[in-house]
Amino acid sequence: MNTKAFLITPPFTQLNTPYPATAYLKGFLNTKGIPSFQADLGIEVILKLFSKQGLTDLFEQIGELTTGNQQLTTNSERILALKNDYLKTIDPVMLFLQGKNPTLAHLICSEDFLPEASRFAQLEELDWAFGSMGTQDKAKHFATLYLEDISDLIVECIDPHFGFSRYAERLGRSANSFDELYESLQQPYTYIDRILIGLLHERMLDLNPQLVCFSVPFPGNLYAAFRSAQFIKQHFQGAKVAMGGGFPNTELRSLSDIRVMEFFDFITLDDGESPIECLIEHIDGKRDISQLKRTFALVGGQVKYIDNSGYRDYKQSDVGTPDYSDLLLDNYISVIEIVNPMHRMWSDGRWNKLTMAHGCYWGKCTFCDISLDYIKIYEPVAAKLLVDRMEELIAQTGQNGFHFVDEAAPPALMREVALEIVRRNLAVTWWTNIRFEKSFTADLCRLLKTSGCIAVSGGLEVASDRLLELIQKGVTVAQVARVTRNFTEAGIMVHAYLMYGFPTQSAQETIDSLEMVRQMFETGILQSGFWHQFAMTAHSPVGMYPEKFSVVKESDIVGSFANNDIVHIDNSGANHDKFSFGLKKSLFNYMHGICFDYPLQHWFEFKVPRTKVPDDYIYNVLQEEDSLNIKPTAKLVWTGGKPSVAYFTKNKKGQSFEMAGLTFHDKKESFSIQVSKENAEWLKEFLEKAASQNNAVMTFAQAKQSYEADMEDFELFWYSKPVNTLRGFGLLVL
Repeated sequence: MNTKAFLITPPFTQLNTPYPATAYLKGFLNTKGIPSFQADLGIEVILKLFSKQGLTDLFEQIGELTTGNQQLTTNSERILALKNDYLKTIDPVMLFLQGKNPTLAHLICSEDFLPEASRFAQLEELDWAFGSMGTQDKAKHFATLYLEDISDLIVECIDPHFGFSRYAERLGRSANSFDELYESLQQPYTYIDRILIGLLHERMLDLNPQLVCFSVPFPGNLYAAFRSAQFIKQHFQGAKVAMGGGFPNTELRSLSDIRVMEFFDFITLDDGESPIECLIEHIDGKRDISQLKRTFALVGGQVKYIDNSGYRDYKQSDVGTPDYSDLLLDNYISVIEIVNPMHRMWSDGRWNKLTMAHGCYWGKCTFCDISLDYIKIYEPVAAKLLVDRMEELIAQTGQNGFHFVDEAAPPALMREVALEIVRRNLAVTWWTNIRFEKSFTADLCRLLKTSGCIAVSGGLEVASDRLLELIQKGVTVAQVARVTRNFTEAGIMVHAYLMYGFPTQSAQETIDSLEMVRQMFETGILQSGFWHQFAMTAHSPVGMYPEKFSVVKESDIVGSFANNDIVHIDNSGANHDKFSFGLKKSLFNYMHGICFDYPLQHWFEFKVPRTKVPDDYIYNVLQEEDSLNIKPTAKLVWTGGKPSVAYFTKNKKGQSFEMAGLTFHDKKESFSIQVSKENAEWLKEFLEKAASQNNAVMTFAQAKQSYEADMEDFELFWYSKPVNTLRGFGLLVL
């Protein structure tokens, strides 16, 4: 088979779902009629390694090594002693994690089926978690610990670089110099390398591609990409090799080390569609090397960056629907590593990945790479086209779960997508990343829930208004609290990204930030969170203008390989490193609804200041009423069904009134309202026009105008008890 382009995700990213870059590129190449093939070598290596045959080979290899008197830990000795139990259980466990053997959950949970090593020691701490976990989840968690035990054995005895979602990550992190990575690539193949290269060799023989493209999103994919490229260069000299993806986009923008080009002919930056099209035309002899786009290549013995900026980039509407064919979609495994509800979304279940909008509509956060195209160039996709793509992917993959991988999904577009999903009566599940904008009203959150949204994640960052302003986040802690309340009350889970160590952050602000987070968990408006330590990057405003943030770069030297993370000195801030353990430990407990009454000092082994945040700050913020003013242009949407109407006469003080009872049925219950006959007639017609299935939009001004054509005082009616009841059951103001 002669394939034009072979698109590869090297080990390792995710175990539960493919990283989407190659599917996006394949979808684009389809629109050009260019034949391509894609592979996620990460999941393929895992499937080969974690099988009966794979473990048999592994134990044999360890046996050969340990005869040379290699001293093993008691943990590894225990696993080796239980070899037969591992060989017996590995295939059924992998089938279970692929969703193909669900009844095994009962055996796994009986706790005398799986062999247990050191990872299971943490189970005593997790007893509380299993109260809320069903049998399948509990079994998934046990099976994950079992795989991690085997992983520990691999790291100790076979390959210190191994990790499930990253491989040799340390070699790719802040690698200003290529020396260490280059040196490791001169060593003999590791055990994992041999599995990887064996799979790659088979594919190369089958496909005979002209161009092999490696998508490298993270430092943990870098070593495997170089190792694979090295093999192709040595054994398939007719193929050209390229690299793109998140890692080169952020780290390799100032690349000058000529040795990198021993492995790759081309390295592309930013959106890949236009560069890959130019590369294919170049390989076909239709385009000179000087006409490539956003690509590093070797020209005259030097690494040269060629940016044919005149050649167009593609609009999001023209890049096609991601294509997941070729990938082993039924063989990904769902794991539950830690009982954090949001991390679980990343590691459990198969998600089709889509993007609502390219770039970030805010684009101001000072810690973010806002100078780079992937953030800077904002371009939304039309809601109808997005939902068309969702339907195409459901047909293609058989999966109706979607993860929108946006930097920050725009609220207005989320609203239109939700309305389009409801109009088409689709049953889908979706989640995404957002900014905690005040436009996420209670009603918008309820609409998102109706359309299938189950979770959102967003940056609270440093829960301090001074620092949020310095970050230019465009939100306040009070606003974030009200928005997270709206999502929570709609039944949508909220995960907050939390940051510590921002330039000039004091110990007092760190503790006050922790107190804000404690209160948000205690009031129930956050369900999940994660603390990250601030990292200064070259393409962010802090990295470009450190003097504005009172920090100093440790060095101005630009490395010849990776340049993104910058070591900085913050003379005015606290010693941030020492807060790490206490912040994470307290959050772990708050996420599980415990220890809210512990003093904050409890989490730290050194003296910390007392918080200055009143202990009812978040509670009081949530009591503030949202404004009752409705804009005339606000959309009115009815997500309920048609009512049945019964007319009757009501006598009061000798007068009789023509009345009507409207009865509605929603999924959970039935309810009724009583209004005058003429209000009932108007309501029936209004609810039909405002029904979410309609393409036409009904605004507040239009509703008021139609009501007041025959009756008086629309506002009085709108804020009456019957309409309030309807508001509670799905009459939304958007």
